[in-house]
Formats: sequence, C-alpha cells, structure tokens
Amino acid sequence: MSVQPTPLLSAPLAPASAKPRERILAAAYDLFARRGIRAVGIDAIIEQSGVARMTLYRHFASKDDLVLAFLERRETLWTTAWLQAEVEHRAQQPIDQLLAIFDVLSDWFRLDSFEGCSFVNVMLETTDRGSAIRRASVLYLERSRAFVEALAARAGIVDTAGFARKWHLLVKGAIVAAAEGDADAGQRARQIGTLVLVAALAIPPASD
Repeated sequence: MSVQPTPLLSAPLAPASAKPRERILAAAYDLFARRGIRAVGIDAIIEQSGVARMTLYRHFASKDDLVLAFLERRETLWTTAWLQAEVEHRAQQPIDQLLAIFDVLSDWFRLDSFEGCSFVNVMLETTDRGSAIRRASVLYLERSRAFVEALAARAGIVDTAGFARKWHLLVKGAIVAAAEGDADAGQRARQIGTLVLVAALAIPPASD
C-alpha cells in the first residue's frame, strides 16, 4: 500500500477567498517546510499569501510567532493527522504498528514533496537553545517519541522510554538519509528496527 499525496504533504496554498490569517499560515507552512525558516523572509510570505504587511503583523506580531504557529500546524497535520493515522490504518497490533512507521516513512521518502522533518530542521537552524522556537521544536519531537513509547507499552516492552529513544533515532536517521538521496532508507531502518524490537521483547520483566 502506497501513501497518497495529501494536502498536508503537498502544502497547497489557501484559496484567495480564505481569511487572511489562514492565507498567511498556509504560505508560511509551504515556504518554511520546503526552504527552512532562515531562508524565508517576511516579504516572501507576504508575496505568496497576497496580504498586506500590516495585515500579517496584525495576526502575527513577529516572524518567531509565525514559526511557532507553523510548528504547531506541522504537528497537527504531519504527526497526528498523517503519520499516526496512517500507521494505525495500516496495522492493528502495536508491534505491527511500530514497524509500519517505517513503511509509511518509506512511501513518504519517494514523494516529490518530501522535505524532511521540519522539527529537526528548525531545531538545527536555531542556535539559541533557550529560544521559544527551539523549545517548541524539541517539544514536538518529544511528542512524536511519546507515540512510539505508547505503542511500545501496548506491545509489552519493559523499558518503553529507552526503546522509544532507540526507535526515534532510527526514524530521524532514516529521514536524514532520505534527504541525502537514499530512497530505501525507510526499509533499511525497518530491518534494523526489527532487530531492536526482537531484542526488546526478549527481555523478561524485572522480578519483585
């Protein structure tokens, strides 16, 4: 089963009839996801959204506010509405759902619209570790890892936190490898993940 291109992955622009805030956010989503936050200035967002500068600043007081709104929407559309939903659609059992994560990613890597992980990209573009943007990026990564941890708990894995961190390393590594041009990164990560999963399930519960 191949994932179909969806509005959230292709990041279409909002129609001209949409409210100004939605047009601004849709333009920012498209530009930030494809080009990163440093390379995109306010002028580009204004031009693509078709709103006046004063209108943009009326809805978003600064570029940082717009980046934070983008990250929030990215979690809603990418993490929850796409990745998690697609995983749960493809597999019923938690063990199968864990492996299905790599199947979903593998299909994504082959789309022309593949742009990498925005949370990682924004985090790496933000040098100030105390900034709200960096904290938000880390938070959304933690939430995606929490999804893995919940599946691990349902699968009967003992060290759910440790397992989730290993799985997350595979996920993030596969995304970076795909960005380098390795279209098979998802399936390579799945092969490694299978070994990690087998090892985790073989660990007996600690005795009282």
